[in-house]
Amino acid sequence: MDGAPCGAPRRKRFRTVTEANGFLNGRLLVVAFEGWNDAGEAATGAVGTLKDLLDVSPVAEIDPEIYFDYQFNRPTISAGGEDGRRKLEWPGAVLYGPTTPAKAGAPLADDAQLRVSGTNAGNIYLLLGTEPSRSWKGFAAEILDAALAADVGGIVFLGAMLADVPHTRPISIFVSSDNPQVRAELQVERSTYEGPVGILSVLAIAAEEVGIPTLSIWASVPHYVHNAPSPKAMLALINKLEEIIDVVIPRGDLVSEADEWQSGIDTLAAEDDEMAAYIGQLEQARDTVDSPEASGEAIAQEFEKYLRKRGDGRDGPGEGRPPTDSPRQP
Repeated sequence: MDGAPCGAPRRKRFRTVTEANGFLNGRLLVVAFEGWNDAGEAATGAVGTLKDLLDVSPVAEIDPEIYFDYQFNRPTISAGGEDGRRKLEWPGAVLYGPTTPAKAGAPLADDAQLRVSGTNAGNIYLLLGTEPSRSWKGFAAEILDAALAADVGGIVFLGAMLADVPHTRPISIFVSSDNPQVRAELQVERSTYEGPVGILSVLAIAAEEVGIPTLSIWASVPHYVHNAPSPKAMLALINKLEEIIDVVIPRGDLVSEADEWQSGIDTLAAEDDEMAAYIGQLEQARDTVDSPEASGEAIAQEFEKYLRKRGDGRDGPGEGRPPTDSPRQP
């Protein structure tokens, strides 16, 4: 990665959970990628919010020439600065680190609601980018070289999938880890998914292989609104992330934006009887599964119904089917 703290490859360096005395006690890297793993732009929106609130600066950057097909992930052009020059922005991935590592710092009174705070705030690194088009093994190696050079002790992956869920209910969040120590420490599950994956899974497996423990947080986004960003899903990811990594993250306008998003869909559904009926079915199914009286058999029946609907495998992630990188996706 351009600008990495150490120029030499560090792939042979390894870490263990005990080096950091627990997943939450060392430097944490929070990761999100545009593309297959980012329904409703929820994951990248959450990490982008952190980038704006944390005192971070670029530490390293991927060379896009190696990993991206520009006909698939095209560069964008925008008005540059005050001089009026237009600027090209290329797809890629950037690692951000705290300006003052390992020191949270008490926010000043006049910006107390504008900054991330808490004992862990100075330990948060961010990786924000676009899912690469090729050379995923080399891409993962570069990312982990930079993470090891920055002495990252744990990685949190944020993802979002399209799913058969109603927009009127709380966004479903699934937290998992392949690391037994992390599962024991945070009381989370292990994913049982088998099948095609996105870059998040590739990075997670590679990180565990070099001794960096990982955690994945996934949000379910209603598939019938897949063309629009979902601030409600973004908010749900931030809520869970705040809970897990022990920081306080200001929400800003995100709460009101989530309410407006839901109200907008309510308005559309009120004008479309078929859509309203479909949402009602999703609400009934969700309430049945979430009710205290729901038996294990009822939950299993709902899930089996979900599996049967996707048995032909014909729908793509952008056509209502959850991305198969989801921990719950069959």
